[in-house]
Amino acid sequence: MKDKRQLLRIVKDKEQAICVDITGKAPGRGAYICKSAECFERAVKQRQLERAFKMAINEEVYEELRKEIISS
Repeated sequence: MKDKRQLLRIVKDKEQAICVDITGKAPGRGAYICKSAECFERAVKQRQLERAFKMAINEEVYEELRKEIISS
């Protein structure tokens, strides 16, 4: 278990768009992962985000999230 401030929030909004929530306050269903690239790759491999959001996630979305995580 980690403190919420040490985690990165990923959000699915009403339009089914998935994005990184920098503020932690964006509306929509959220899922948390740690801010490391290793955690993100594990989440992709184990389809953790797909299970959390109950939908298939396109590879382009994963690439966009990967860029956001690496830059933060």
